[in-house]
Amino acid sequence: MVKTAVGALALLFLLTWSACSVQMTMRGSSVPENVETASVQLFQNRAPLINPLLSQTFTESMKDRITSESRLIINDEMGDVDFSGEITGYDLRPMAIQANAVSAETRMTITVRVRFRNFKNPQQNWESSFSAFSDFESSQNITAIEEQLVRDIVDQLTENIFNRAFSDW
Repeated sequence: MVKTAVGALALLFLLTWSACSVQMTMRGSSVPENVETASVQLFQNRAPLINPLLSQTFTESMKDRITSESRLIINDEMGDVDFSGEITGYDLRPMAIQANAVSAETRMTITVRVRFRNFKNPQQNWESSFSAFSDFESSQNITAIEEQLVRDIVDQLTENIFNRAFSDW
């Protein structure tokens, strides 16, 4: 009976370890051993249409993405890798115009310009723009759904930025 219990525990450990290993592989991030810290500068909102909470929301979401999907520690000063940039677009556009010239659907799009610097390996530095969007029914009150739309779009953006920075190492 003791051998069975030990065997069951060993099997449970192996299955748990395998599941963790698969999860890490599925995310696709691989950070070199010599990179231990990351910093995220405040992304200023330079979009023509301003959402007053977007800078803070995006910056904190980027930090959360890094800490939840990697072993990196966020450094308030300058990390081994650094993310900086600005929000360059925050747009609402009609998408599905009906016969009566009224839009049935509206698209919210957020665009961010990102500079990634790797101080341990400068050949991996890059600068790029990222955009993400979410569509909603035009009959909905934007003030009632804007916060959730922004969260959804910021989640898409931070995932794309994280993957660009950490997937191809």
